[in-house]
Amino acid sequence: MITDPPLLTVRRHFPRPKAESLRALAKVQTGHLVDALEGRGALDFAIKPIDPKRSHFVGTALTCETGPSDNLAIFGALTIAEPGDVILAAAEGFAGTAVIGDNLAMMAKNRGVLALVADGMARDTAGIMKAGLPVFVRGVTPNSCVRSGPGRIGLPIVCGGVAVESGDVIAGDEDGIVVVPHTLIESVIRRLSDVIKAEEALQTRIREGLGVLDSVAELMRSERVRYLD
Repeated sequence: MITDPPLLTVRRHFPRPKAESLRALAKVQTGHLVDALEGRGALDFAIKPIDPKRSHFVGTALTCETGPSDNLAIFGALTIAEPGDVILAAAEGFAGTAVIGDNLAMMAKNRGVLALVADGMARDTAGIMKAGLPVFVRGVTPNSCVRSGPGRIGLPIVCGGVAVESGDVIAGDEDGIVVVPHTLIESVIRRLSDVIKAEEALQTRIREGLGVLDSVAELMRSERVRYLD
């Protein structure tokens, strides 16, 4: 580029999910959300909580794009974050340096942020756990990054292989992170009841001794299976 880009490009205002919608999703496990999303929606499997015992949350996505080895956009996101937000950072999966540390986690908690999620790395594990804020990353390294930009805040990103927009619902637990697009929030809430009822009914039958799914047993008896002996 002939001229330097701005260090940060920021979209401050975006539609947010209704409070009652967030309450309806507050205690739902990520697997059930994925089922209500018809089988997809989770970030890359490697993005896991630093502390599995402090991993469950549901909040509003505040996106940022940092690029590799830079976390200026994450710090910038703190200035516009509202209580209940989840800062979701696209770091291009870079594993050489950490973009989240204990100081950032502590400041995020002071701002009312519910969780920090990045497709990059973290450091200062003990301090992050002491801060008590859910932090989800690809891994841990002591190496530190810089705050140099350029970065973007509040704009669409791809994090962990999933497209995310500010205002989407972000849910986390021990299994990982799920994104519920803001356009699908209400339909997911409607489907969840059927998903949970079906799961509970199946688990009741399993506790009573079920060893094979009815659909699989029927398939195994059909002409669609060829037995060689």
